[in-house]
Amino acid sequence: MCGIAGLIHRGRSGAIGREMTAMLQALKHRGPDSTGYALYGRPVGNGYVMRFKVAEQEDTKQGFKIRDQIRERRAEVNRRLAEMGAHVTREDDATEYAFRYYFDYDGDLRRLVDFIEDIEGCEILSVGHGLELIKDLGDAGTVASQYRLEGFTGTHALGHTRMATESDVDIRSAHPYWAYPFSDVAVVHNGQLTNYWNGRRALERRGHRFMSNCDSELIAVYLADRMDRGDTLEEAMERSIEELDGVFTYLVATADALGMAKDTMAAKPMVLYESDDFIALASEEMAIRAVFPHEIDTFDPYEGEVRVWRS
Repeated sequence: MCGIAGLIHRGRSGAIGREMTAMLQALKHRGPDSTGYALYGRPVGNGYVMRFKVAEQEDTKQGFKIRDQIRERRAEVNRRLAEMGAHVTREDDATEYAFRYYFDYDGDLRRLVDFIEDIEGCEILSVGHGLELIKDLGDAGTVASQYRLEGFTGTHALGHTRMATESDVDIRSAHPYWAYPFSDVAVVHNGQLTNYWNGRRALERRGHRFMSNCDSELIAVYLADRMDRGDTLEEAMERSIEELDGVFTYLVATADALGMAKDTMAAKPMVLYESDDFIALASEEMAIRAVFPHEIDTFDPYEGEVRVWRS
């Protein structure tokens, strides 16, 4: 089941937090267990923004013990950032267990991420110049309110509503997925890959690491790896149609682009609205109409189709 959505403003910023929330709330019947956002703000200089958590939502019911652990884990994150030479310029509390840091760093991003995630209970959701990945339990209205996303402005966004069928209901299993360790690459996906383990082992042999057993993460790392090897986003996506087996429709975002791909059977739904300054895509038309209540023309992309739009 699940629902996916994407939007992009051409040549300007928009209220992507509010817009994506409206789209995902319209899709909550497709996945009530968790909701996730990949939001792309305008980068400020060459600094990074990092979203991370040091506990699960359910952990907070343990009371004072987990709160002491949260404080200790966050302090250790700060210590390790300083040890690696990263200069934190701003710290925000997203929730009592999830945080947003801005920092300057000119070293190896993979080493930094691995060093921080070696802390027990710590998981980095995203690191990028523009990308901020937010995901948690509940519908879009709940998550957007919890993380104060209503006022988030930026150029483009992805979203996902999840119905858990094969894994736990927790933040680690929620979507979207960041393409570790590549900054600013994220994916949402509806479908199933039948060659997941073969594809994962091939990427692991190339030195990549996976945070979950979700096939959506494979798509993200696969595309980022292909671009790191010289492919354009369009070329990587075209190659994915040939090399990823199964039924799938996915959306991918980079620092300045939004892409869509459907497998050759086109079994998983996708509806598209496109104008000169705005593009919106979703599993169902009602999600697009949550942003555009007036009359608009939408259409379904063809089987095996790849499309990319730039911000």
